[in-house]
Amino acid sequence: MRKVGLLASAMLFNGSVLAVDGISLVHGSSNVADMARVGALWNWDKQWFTEGDWMVTGFWEATLGTWRGNDSVAGNNQTIDEVGLTPVFRLQQSNLSGFAPYAEGAFSFHLISPTFINANRKFGSSLQFSEHIGFGVRFGDHHEFDLGYCFQHLSNAGIKEPNQGINFSEVRFAYHF
Repeated sequence: MRKVGLLASAMLFNGSVLAVDGISLVHGSSNVADMARVGALWNWDKQWFTEGDWMVTGFWEATLGTWRGNDSVAGNNQTIDEVGLTPVFRLQQSNLSGFAPYAEGAFSFHLISPTFINANRKFGSSLQFSEHIGFGVRFGDHHEFDLGYCFQHLSNAGIKEPNQGINFSEVRFAYHF
């Protein structure tokens, strides 16, 4: 776990932390665990398909999180700590006004420790890959608030057995500076 903490410190507490464009809070649940994450957001300066009312853009999200097993058998619960880095692609309105809906997709990298939760869910390796799809809405006087839902799958992509993976349903709140 010390390696995960050092990596997280390097990501979040270097000189570029001053360029953070927002923060995020995520709560998720699955059939075996509940999850909570905090994150920092860095907007991309790139936009694609900008001819119409919609465009594709994105941001980087660096997260720290924890999972808590919800096994009903006493003593079987386990806590997993994680650090993640996610490039998020977002389809959103070109001209943000009022409530601005969006759809997003991402592929991310996570380091977890330990590599199991509860008595029978094993992930095989500390390195986990993830993909998520989601939707939400930006709102506020300057569209500083962001509330969304996403479905996320994490697994080690078969690099080491066992590879049981986990799916989370997540609610995400972000504040953009």
